[in-house]
Amino acid sequence: MLLRNTGGKVLGLVLGLLVLCIFIILSIVLGYTDTSFQTAIQAFQQFDGSNEHIIIQDVRLPRALIGMAVGSSLAIAGALLQALTKNPLASPDILGLNAGASFFIVTALMLFSVSSLQGFTWLAFAGAAVASFIVYFLGSFGREGLTPMKLTLAGAAIAALFSSLTQGLLVMDEAALEQVLFWMAGSVQGRKLEILSSVLPYLLIGTVMAFLISNKINILTMGEDVAKGLGQRTGTIKLIIGTAVILLAGGSVAVAGPIGFLGIVVPHVVRWLVGNDYRWILPYCGVAGGILLLLADIGARYVIMPQEVPVGVMTAIIGTPFFIYIARKGGQAS
Repeated sequence: MLLRNTGGKVLGLVLGLLVLCIFIILSIVLGYTDTSFQTAIQAFQQFDGSNEHIIIQDVRLPRALIGMAVGSSLAIAGALLQALTKNPLASPDILGLNAGASFFIVTALMLFSVSSLQGFTWLAFAGAAVASFIVYFLGSFGREGLTPMKLTLAGAAIAALFSSLTQGLLVMDEAALEQVLFWMAGSVQGRKLEILSSVLPYLLIGTVMAFLISNKINILTMGEDVAKGLGQRTGTIKLIIGTAVILLAGGSVAVAGPIGFLGIVVPHVVRWLVGNDYRWILPYCGVAGGILLLLADIGARYVIMPQEVPVGVMTAIIGTPFFIYIARKGGQAS
């Protein structure tokens, strides 16, 4: 734990916000088309319709804002899931929520020709909710009840099931495969601000819900019996946490596809920095998640330039070794 006192945590959060702003600016400036900070400023103050100004306003600015929102949401969702399940390996992708949301969207797109942004959003919420219910049911089945290991195995199984069903649907329709392949890998490229604006209210609601109950999450993590002994309605708190996770994870998938590993990497790093107080963990996750996804997205532009790697591939490259490390240590990386 590096930040032990309140003053240090506040300072760290302020510095994190400054770093986040820097990466937003870098995301707007850097890329295949050569631009500068001065060009970016002129694009907003003295727009002249040039190719560089159009790219900055219509491509890179939406991309930066979407990357920040999605990264922040997935990191907070991962922290909430780890608290709810007491499972250090829990995250929206590991427990199958991302795969469930993706399956519902692809099914509606292929079989029912759904193409509206609002439709995708609600389908993502439904898919995440169904996946979470199935995983919770399977993880609770048996004499021992719900355990972290059973939950992880159930999540892996459901994620594999939904991913296989999604791929099976796409194999039957090559046109649809070309349309959603890049999205399925997880990407913020080519997204418009309209996509973010349609989902942003739900992401904000999920984030606010999480922040409002952060102190109650601290009590819940002390154990079910302790929380009940202190007068906490644990069922209500769990329902609020679950709802927030569905809003954050489902909304993120609707915008950027199933981006993995952010929800597991960021909460562990944050707990190492600030400890186990969720009043600090959640805001730090929001900032750090945005930074990490923007960093991965900027790197994705240069790996095979002039083409781009989906940002979901970059987060997998970063997150897979970290996941293996946590698993080998029994989840005690933080």
